[in-house]
Amino acid sequence: MTKFKISKITAREIIDCRGWPTVQADVWVDGKLKGRADVPSGRSTGTHEAHELRDGDQKRYQGLGVLNAVSNVNTEINDVLMGMDVADQRKIDMTMTALDGTPNKSRLGANAILGVSLAAARAAAGICGVPLFRYINAAGHVTPVPLMNCLNGGKLTANDLEIQEFIIMPVGAESYTQALEWTTAINEVLRDLVIEKYGIIATNTGDEGGFATPMKGIWEPFEFMSKAVGKAGFSEGEDIFYAMDLAANSWFEKEKNIYLLDGTSYDRDALIDLYKQVANKYPVASMEDPLQEEDFEGFAQITRELDMQIVGDDLFVTNIERLRQGIKQGAANAMLFKVNQIGTLSEAMDAAEFAYRNNYGVQVSERSGETEDPIISDLVVALNSGQIKTGMPIRGERTSKHNRILQIEEELGASAVYAGKNFRKPA
Repeated sequence: MTKFKISKITAREIIDCRGWPTVQADVWVDGKLKGRADVPSGRSTGTHEAHELRDGDQKRYQGLGVLNAVSNVNTEINDVLMGMDVADQRKIDMTMTALDGTPNKSRLGANAILGVSLAAARAAAGICGVPLFRYINAAGHVTPVPLMNCLNGGKLTANDLEIQEFIIMPVGAESYTQALEWTTAINEVLRDLVIEKYGIIATNTGDEGGFATPMKGIWEPFEFMSKAVGKAGFSEGEDIFYAMDLAANSWFEKEKNIYLLDGTSYDRDALIDLYKQVANKYPVASMEDPLQEEDFEGFAQITRELDMQIVGDDLFVTNIERLRQGIKQGAANAMLFKVNQIGTLSEAMDAAEFAYRNNYGVQVSERSGETEDPIISDLVVALNSGQIKTGMPIRGERTSKHNRILQIEEELGASAVYAGKNFRKPA
């Protein structure tokens, strides 16, 4: 049978939401185009992420072109996968990983490999006549709580706010549809508050749709969010929880072993004490990367001392070996899930399964350099993970993800379960 045999794989250079090049891959089966996927890109990246192959030719896109990665898809990857069963996801992924032959996919490029990996999954789902989330997991039914980053800082903006994301979580909503209504209402009030104090120019947004205001430190953003939640008619700790992506690696001074936040130096213990003060005043349910990426011991300490979700992003980079080390030490209690950090769908799913087996949560996440491809929306439902971080719905590359979950929620109908306050361990 040729029904499931890969007949051709192609790729091209497209652009992401920042105007930077990225890879788009196509998988053809029995002479017909059946699967297509875009590869996202991060700006705030962990040291241990799989290698994103860039051309380095300063005459094009300041060296950020991906024509070499595209060529690797069109030649070596196409040649080795030709005739393979498109439904054999693990074999496809492991074949490409072996072909690359490096520990971090640096020869062919994780961006080349991932594009094909995701496109193959889409192609197989299409041939089977089911949406991607059902193809991956027929029991997928949980719609996630969206973590909406209202205020952006760090590497995602051009302001002085060191902390990367201040987030609202509409845990009290009854559906994803209602969650979007609530967060939009809060964001509109927040916009007015920002204009009132800083002027309309402060409502410019960062890479992921949050306002890039002149706020500083950790307290002022919470004051603004809290006021917006109240004025919009919602209650903290019931309707709305808060979260942060600290991205502490970006404001950690390695030589001095200190964190520099809003002009103040903190050692690890002092910084954890600051987080405790914030958590005592506001209902913070989740902190991502509160410490630098090599501090497994510190992550274990903060997990013991703070009763909330502690998420490892740069700490784990969706890598099962990094996750294994963290679990052994009790570092964090949740893993951020970014497929491009590891480079294949199979390896990312393995890491998620390993997290679940060890009582760790899984938070599916966008990258700052996204395209309109909404594939993570299918993945979050397939994983039943209960939480997704995919930006405020005010830019196309973010709204595509939200709109896809709305479609899935409609398709699931009465079987859809909104994770709500059980976002860490959905029923």
